[in-house]
Amino acid sequence: VQLQASGGGLVQAGGSLRLSCAASGIIFRLYTMGWYRQAPGKQRELVAQVTSTGRTNYPDSVRGRFTISRDNAENTVLYLQMNSLRPEDTAVYYCNFVPPDSTYWGQGTQVTVSS
Repeated sequence: VQLQASGGGLVQAGGSLRLSCAASGIIFRLYTMGWYRQAPGKQRELVAQVTSTGRTNYPDSVRGRFTISRDNAENTVLYLQMNSLRPEDTAVYYCNFVPPDSTYWGQGTQVTVSS
């Protein structure tokens, strides 16, 4: 089973995107889940996480601009709302557990922010 991220695309600086992540058989509210990103030539980094109790945390680079959430009904979809996007947000975005489980990395979704 892989965690499939979707919703990426090309957007101008200052724009917004909402990413989604789903996987059958995983109830996200039971785990600490996160969104990660990897830019060309850089290591993968965690940009948002939500615990089983709903507590969220973000690094300074995205705090106030990104919001992680789960769907309230079935808790089988994870979202990342990204506002005020910057060119430095350009990366492939993935979802996974926190800490990540290597067997669940999917292909990710490309986000490209033009200046």
